[in-house]
Amino acid sequence: MIVDVQNDFCDVPGASLPVSGGAALAGRISDYMRRSVGLYTALVATRDWHIDPGDHFSSVPDYAGTWPPHCRAGSSGADFHPDLETEPLAEVFSKGQFSASYTGFDGVAGDGAPLEDWLRSRRLEALDVVGIATDYCVRATVLDAARLGFSTRVLADLCAGVAPESTRAALEEMAAVAEVLLQPAS
Repeated sequence: MIVDVQNDFCDVPGASLPVSGGAALAGRISDYMRRSVGLYTALVATRDWHIDPGDHFSSVPDYAGTWPPHCRAGSSGADFHPDLETEPLAEVFSKGQFSASYTGFDGVAGDGAPLEDWLRSRRLEALDVVGIATDYCVRATVLDAARLGFSTRVLADLCAGVAPESTRAALEEMAAVAEVLLQPAS
């Protein structure tokens, strides 16, 4: 599962909430997907896809619950980074259309299927999670995956976090419920 590798979260010109290393991460995830052909039953991605997220956007954000406008549905900022290969993706799950959302498990497929239902309908029981940001959406997605009973691994070197201290804390929190691998298995 690839979490939120979108232009607004990558360190590219015009990004609303750039995460250092996000742009390079997109290419590294694509490289990993190419090296891992046949290892996974399905590859999926989540994305912030804000239509009218209410008070999630603020002109004076606190960067905890409120944020500058980002990943507006249909905008170039909401697009996946161009170095992320999307052809292998079986499905994309959009989250946060009308409220704040951090976990990929709030996401729905193009046909409206929630992520959990989509995974269970395919009898998928184990997840490897990569993406942006380790300390926000990756963390929330991993915690929910574990809570919902999925065997979950975090491929930590295929994630990018906002700040060193919050990233470290998120990795420790995720390690309590999931396997955190510093090097991806391929």
